[in-house]
Amino acid sequence: MSWRCVITVGDLGEFGVVARIARRLPQGESVLLGPGDDAAVVKAPDGRVVVTTDLLIEGRHFRRDWSSAYDVGRKAAAQNLSDVAAMGAIPTTLVVGLGMPGDVPVEWVDGLADGFRDECALVGASVAGGDIARSELVVIGVTALGDLAGQAPVTRAGARPGQVVAYAGRLGYAAAGLALLSAGIAPTGGPLLEAVEGHRRPRPPYGQGPEAVRLGATAMLDVSDGLLQDLGHVAEASGVGISLDPGAFPVAEPVAAAAKELGADPLDWILTGGEDHALAAIFPSEVRLPPHWTVVGHVIDGAKVQVSGRATETGGWDHFRA
Repeated sequence: MSWRCVITVGDLGEFGVVARIARRLPQGESVLLGPGDDAAVVKAPDGRVVVTTDLLIEGRHFRRDWSSAYDVGRKAAAQNLSDVAAMGAIPTTLVVGLGMPGDVPVEWVDGLADGFRDECALVGASVAGGDIARSELVVIGVTALGDLAGQAPVTRAGARPGQVVAYAGRLGYAAAGLALLSAGIAPTGGPLLEAVEGHRRPRPPYGQGPEAVRLGATAMLDVSDGLLQDLGHVAEASGVGISLDPGAFPVAEPVAAAAKELGADPLDWILTGGEDHALAAIFPSEVRLPPHWTVVGHVIDGAKVQVSGRATETGGWDHFRA
């Protein structure tokens, strides 16, 4: 019989955990001074800095029995890096606040740091520093910085009647995966597992943010709370209406398989499911979009979001109504 000693964060203490995390996080060229001082120092070559922040709370945004520490790290990084890309910027740096119980195994923290490292590597960003504190649940606060590289930011307020609505990335995966896990289904392979992995670890189309700027996008945002709800923000900020064609949305095999398994309508997940972190953008009608952008509607006079010509409830995620 073998015995294995589990070292916890309480055993190492705050500074031991910080040092352990820092060793797992390489620093890119945008970081002039990384972890170890009172604050980090990062480059701002454009003279402007895009800043966004987000919070993940155990039991609300992730469950440790559903997602590995590595998955949680990837997800926490992705949802912030995606917000930077949605402004048309290039992500450069993250700083992370981490609260957790003292009995969390150090190996779990290693996996979390590795998840941050690998997601940041997709865009050349770095984790430049952060803070750690004891808490009853695992709480992760992330702030992301980005570089506009001389371009104007793409906001939610630039949509105009006659323009087209398109998205890049995936829709419906995260909601389908969450529905499967909530139903007690933990697949080990095939399209159902792919749906569950979409909940655990989103795949934002980071490069399509700056690409949308080059293509002439006039409005854009990250789809984190559901497409209908998020496009509703564009409609409100721009003073327009948005009309969507439900037949224009492809249904990916993992989403279709999950819907069949649960007797659900996959379009509900596509339109109202959040956390896929696709990018939705508004383009002039004459722009020829690459095939990874899917045109799903157009901007109209009026207000709110319509599906098949009828105003609809936006659904989506609201922290204080869910």
